[in-house]
Amino acid sequence: MFQKILIANRGEIALRVLRACKELGIQTVVVHSTADADAMHVRLADESVCIGPPPSRDSYLNIHQIVAACEITGADAVHPGYGFLSENAKFADILAAHNITFIGPTGDHIRIMGDKIEAKRTAKRLGIPVVPGSDGAVTEEKEAKRIAAEIGYPVIIKASAGGGGRGMKVARSEADLVVALQTARSEAGSAFGDDAVYIEKYLQKPRHIEVQVFGDGVGHGVHFGERDCSLQRRHQKVWEEAPSPALNAEERAHIGGVCARAIADLGYSGAGTIEFLYENGEFYFIEMNTRLQVEHPVTEAITGIDLVHEQIRVASGAGLSVRQEDIRFQGHAIECRINAEDARTFTPSPGTITHFHTPGGLGIRVDSGVYSGYKIPPYYDSLIGKLIVHGRNRVECMMRLRRALDEFVVDGIKTTLPLFRDLVGNADIANGEYDIHWLEKYLAKED
Repeated sequence: MFQKILIANRGEIALRVLRACKELGIQTVVVHSTADADAMHVRLADESVCIGPPPSRDSYLNIHQIVAACEITGADAVHPGYGFLSENAKFADILAAHNITFIGPTGDHIRIMGDKIEAKRTAKRLGIPVVPGSDGAVTEEKEAKRIAAEIGYPVIIKASAGGGGRGMKVARSEADLVVALQTARSEAGSAFGDDAVYIEKYLQKPRHIEVQVFGDGVGHGVHFGERDCSLQRRHQKVWEEAPSPALNAEERAHIGGVCARAIADLGYSGAGTIEFLYENGEFYFIEMNTRLQVEHPVTEAITGIDLVHEQIRVASGAGLSVRQEDIRFQGHAIECRINAEDARTFTPSPGTITHFHTPGGLGIRVDSGVYSGYKIPPYYDSLIGKLIVHGRNRVECMMRLRRALDEFVVDGIKTTLPLFRDLVGNADIANGEYDIHWLEKYLAKED
């Protein structure tokens, strides 16, 4: 097992990893920018190293500084959390070259799954169902028209190196396609430095279903069930739950088995999430995230398994702690992402938190790195905490969530808590009847 782990992240995820390390008896080092000197993970770590000024490019994305921090402190492994360098193949390669373990997959696997076109090819080869569309990058207008005609309109054009909805355009006719192709390529080039795009069939009312997988790197893989992440705004997840209200036991077992076998065949090591669009009983692969997800706590709630412990265990060479038959799913869990944003306009709301009170009681978990008196810096993601609620079934979970939201107090800044208080009382949400377009339609009506 590792002697000392450096946590290359900030906020709630840095604190989440730090707690897992302490439970395992592993020494911790955190890095931080000057803006995060008073952050909770800095206060609780065994050691901390300031790696630069507030801008991410000068601190949390500064590979040279992070490697130097490892060498100075003697850290023998790095946990990247999510975001920042968590899916940076170059970072994983550089750590390996310095004999420092990257707690995640190999650089090669990060590269494969980070390229949306190559990821789709790999998924297809591994027997994972994919969305009908182009086999590779589309560069010519004539080729784009041919593919769109074959699979039928509407179609969606996506950036190969993309994420977060950038470089993504829908075309409902051939006339739309010409403009969408040009716009998507331009956006992709500006956002990612790569203007490669591909075309897929655009599903009308799909749900976003993702499967949590783990591999040990030597041919064994398991799945920890699925999460439903369909409540989104501008392709950003807002509310996640497990299990999905849309799937039955047969569908759940089938897609989980497909994903676990694929991970085993790939020789994948560590945590990963295979994401699908689901419509009319069919699953269509969209991407794989080669890291821990923001929404991992809902899976921990229904399985009772600490996924960060599992990441550390696998990275150390100890292998998986469970076999597929050992994993049991119990009850229902929902996560609400609490952002420092106006609940109606979603405008960021940095500032000082004057009062912070979290809910408690059976089945309630709050992952957050903030506290009363903490000043939220304007330089980073607006996520300030996650409310995770678990119940014996979805009805009990929703009742508990309503109560927990009423107890949650954050003063001094605006947050998205009012949005969740509205959602928990909505009939569609109560019945689990929503798709990836539902939230934006709901918000448009409210305006």
